[in-house]
Amino acid sequence: MSWFQSLVLGLVQGLTEFLPVSSSAHLRLTAAFAGWDDPGAAFTAITQLGTEAAVLIYFRKDVGRILSAWFRSLTNKAMRADHDARTGWLVIVGSIPIGVLGVTLKDHIEGPFRDLRVTATMLIVMGIVIGIADRLAARDETGGRHRAAKQRKVLEDLNTKDGLLFGICQAMALVPGVSRSGATISGGLFMGYSRAAAARYSFLLAMPAVLASGTFELKDAAAEGHVSWGPTVFATVIAFAVGYAVIAWFMKFISHKSFMPFVWYRIALGLTLFALVSGDVLSPHAGESAG
Repeated sequence: MSWFQSLVLGLVQGLTEFLPVSSSAHLRLTAAFAGWDDPGAAFTAITQLGTEAAVLIYFRKDVGRILSAWFRSLTNKAMRADHDARTGWLVIVGSIPIGVLGVTLKDHIEGPFRDLRVTATMLIVMGIVIGIADRLAARDETGGRHRAAKQRKVLEDLNTKDGLLFGICQAMALVPGVSRSGATISGGLFMGYSRAAAARYSFLLAMPAVLASGTFELKDAAAEGHVSWGPTVFATVIAFAVGYAVIAWFMKFISHKSFMPFVWYRIALGLTLFALVSGDVLSPHAGESAG
């Protein structure tokens, strides 16, 4: 991988990680359109450490409170009723599905799931799902001629069942084209949570999964020596800087805007990708390295 490629891919990772458009799909597609080798699941997982560092810094007060309360709840049973301590436990519960499936389906994630036809399908299908969830949330928030506005749930309403369902939604993002934030936020909207609450929990829930995945890939990459470390580290730093700016923008955006621009973008991109593959402009396995 060249330094220019790492710059472009780092920018793409930072720009798309927190938006409901699938960062893994965009990394895959950027390489395919440019005629580069597929950066691979390992590169994606490592650069996500950069964007996850941006989450840790942006939500540092929340993370500090949750960790403090969670550790105290280990020895103080009364603390387990505390909202922050409960959130810590629910993040652990919600991380189980993606941990189990990530290990179980590792070969598929690095192989068949990276087929561009799978990516195109997921872009369209999840785009429609996000659109439906967004409309339901908007209907509750605005009400109607014969219906009063409905109060949506906040993070204080989170329980074990919802925490696990959030986790199952997050696990769907193992397939390129789904989008971690898109799946978890739309899942939260279907469960009745506000946009802000669903997005906030989506970012908190991603921390253990992304950190574990990135660390796991770092270990394997160090052992096998198949990663270009200089460009990969450079891309990770770029992803961190850009990702932090995107989080700040996105958290303001979702408080008063619809997700529909992302929905139409996903559908258009998916249809375009299908057309390019069907017309033999792109191979479904375009950019995949021989290894």
